[in-house]
Amino acid sequence: MKSTISNTLQVTKVNESKIGQVDFENLNFGKIFTDHMFTCDYRDGAWQTPKIEPYGPLTLDPSARVFHYGQAVFEGMKAYKDDNGDTFLFRPDENFKRINRSAERLAIPEFPENYFFEGLHMLLTLDNDWIKPGYGNSLYIRPFVIATQASVSASEADEYKFMIICCPAQSYYSGDVSVLIAEKFSRSASGGFGYAKAAGNYAGQFYPTKLAKEQGYQQVIWTDANTHDYIEEAGTMNVFFRINDTLLTAPVSDRILDGITRKSLITLAEKEGISLEVRPIKVSEIIEAHANTSLKEIFGAGTAAVISPIKAFSYRGEHYEVEKQEHPYAAYFKKALMDIQYNEAEDSFGWRYKI
Repeated sequence: MKSTISNTLQVTKVNESKIGQVDFENLNFGKIFTDHMFTCDYRDGAWQTPKIEPYGPLTLDPSARVFHYGQAVFEGMKAYKDDNGDTFLFRPDENFKRINRSAERLAIPEFPENYFFEGLHMLLTLDNDWIKPGYGNSLYIRPFVIATQASVSASEADEYKFMIICCPAQSYYSGDVSVLIAEKFSRSASGGFGYAKAAGNYAGQFYPTKLAKEQGYQQVIWTDANTHDYIEEAGTMNVFFRINDTLLTAPVSDRILDGITRKSLITLAEKEGISLEVRPIKVSEIIEAHANTSLKEIFGAGTAAVISPIKAFSYRGEHYEVEKQEHPYAAYFKKALMDIQYNEAEDSFGWRYKI
C-alpha cells in the first residue's frame, strides 16, 4: 500500500480492489463495502489529519464511551452515476449541516467542512468503479461519528472518530409495504433528540418494529409520545398522505427528523402547484379519510428508500387497505426526484453536486 498527502488529506490505497468479487446484480443492502474508508480523529481539542485508508476493522478500547453512553450520530447519502460516467451527490450540503446539528445535540464537536468535502471527493474518486449507472443503482454513503475515549465516567467524551464508509446499493425496499400505527411505543419525545440522526433513536425502534413484523407489517408509523393521537414518521422515513388531491405531512420539530428527501418533495410539490399542507395530522383524520374514500395514498420518503408506497395500515386491531391509484403522486415524485439525481432532467434547484 502506498501513502500520499493531498493538501490536508493522507491517502493510503489498497493494493488490489475486491470489486471483482461482488455480484452487483444481487446486492444485499448495507452488507458489501467499497475498498476505502475515510477516518479522522478528534483529540487534544482538535480534529487531526484526515485519512483515507483501506476499509477494515477498528480497534477500540472496551471502555470507549460510545459503547456505554451512546455518543454516536450518522448520516445517509447517495452517489449517482449518469450514462456519461459522471458522478453526482444530491444536496450534500444539507447532510453536512445535519450531521453537525446532530453532533451538537450529543455534545460532539463540529466537523470541519473542508475535511468533509475533500474526504468525500477523494473517497468517491478512488472508489468510482463501485458506482454503477442506471436507475436504482447508487453508492450509499454513511458518514458517522463515535465517541472513542476510554472511560466509563458518565460525561461527554474528549476523543472521537469521524468516518465515512460506502456500500453499493440497489432499491432499498422491493414493492409496497404495510405499516402498523403505533399506539404504545414512541420514537422520540419533546425535548429529546428525535430530530438528530443519533444511533439510539434507531435502536429504540427495533423492538416495536419486530413486534409489527410478527403481525405481518414491515414498518411502524410513529405517533406522538404524549397522546399517540398525532402521526410523526414512518419507520426510518418521513411520511406523506394524499387526501383527495392534497398532500399532508407533519411539520418538523425536536421529535421529527428534517429529512432531505422530505424537504425536496415539498419543494417539487410547490413548483408543480400541487396542494400541500404541512401541519399536525391526527390518526383519526386518516381513519376518517379512509372511510369516506378520500384517502388516496400514503408513502414514506427517505434517502435509502427514496419513496416507499404504503399499501395498507393497521390501527387498534383494524386492517385498512389503501386503494391503488391510476396516477399516484408517489410514482410521479419518485421519477422527478430520480431524474434530477441521475442527471436525466434539468436541476433548477441547484441540488445536484458533481464530483
